[in-house]
Amino acid sequence: MTNVFFVGDELVAGHGDPKALGWAGRVAARTLPLAPQLRFHTLAVPGETTGELTSRWDEEALRRIGPDGVASTSNFVLFALGRHDLSHGVSPTMTRLHIANTLDRASALGFRSMIAGPPPIAAEDRRAVAEYSALCEEAAARRDVPYIDMYGPLARHEQWATDMAMSGGELPLQAGYGLMAWLVLHSTWHDWLGIPSSAPSS
Repeated sequence: MTNVFFVGDELVAGHGDPKALGWAGRVAARTLPLAPQLRFHTLAVPGETTGELTSRWDEEALRRIGPDGVASTSNFVLFALGRHDLSHGVSPTMTRLHIANTLDRASALGFRSMIAGPPPIAAEDRRAVAEYSALCEEAAARRDVPYIDMYGPLARHEQWATDMAMSGGELPLQAGYGLMAWLVLHSTWHDWLGIPSSAPSS
């Protein structure tokens, strides 16, 4: 059995999505037919900073695996880093430290990690989110962890902008979450999990 964890803030929980799936639910639904042995777990805390994520994710994940699960299962974790370090005034230095500590802890537990950066949120300064996204990508590269850029593709996407405008600028709606899921599914997602990217032809 293989466990896959999505860890992050309200975007991982899919808040605001009329379908109640979010991007994580859409990704799981598209992936399970290719790898039915996967078990997906969503560990979301709205408004969470990287420091708060670092302090709680491992305990929550380990409780779901069980006392012997680390040794007997394969475990993957996708950390979806939200924007809340910006609104809470967390310095870039501390953000880097929190991400490094998170990835080091995952490695020590035998988890394979991936990071998804923050998408452009209209409620935040666009330049600040762009710089924060670049910081997250750099932190992932330092640990040789795959990174999914949510900012660059969506900052130029008309449908994303429309979705955010309709929602009031805090959360995407159905179309926005679909775009986020597409970015995950068209990243190194399948290679990272070691599964085929499409069903075999009959």
